[in-house]
Amino acid sequence: MRSRLVTFTLEGNLYGVDVHAVQEVLRGQPRTRIPLAPDTIAGLINLRGQVMSAIELRARLGLPARAGDHEPMLVVVRVAGEAIALLVDSIGSVVDVDEGQFEPPPDTLVGPAREFLYGAYKLERQLLLALDVERVVAA
Repeated sequence: MRSRLVTFTLEGNLYGVDVHAVQEVLRGQPRTRIPLAPDTIAGLINLRGQVMSAIELRARLGLPARAGDHEPMLVVVRVAGEAIALLVDSIGSVVDVDEGQFEPPPDTLVGPAREFLYGAYKLERQLLLALDVERVVAA
């Protein structure tokens, strides 16, 4: 069985989310900070009148903070009918993968990121880490 994943990078690693969960991908948008919100919540975004939360994926996955001069890209996903923006370093492409390329998360992956992955796909030149969007948003 084949799957399609929208890919993006964080700290040099390639991640993917199921194409059916993705509403759209965007360049950085202005965010309104939420007082006393945890580091994982980057604020609120008003996208064409639709207000949504923005999750800083680097913080959620336990990665170092993004350089201040680098504007994040957004992957807008739908979870339980609600739009949520995920802040990522850069957007990749849509990749077709199949079950033969799938394996559990690598043992070398430690920390918070491990609990948000459902597995990895071996691509020709690199590993594609498959992110469980529902777990990321629920955390």
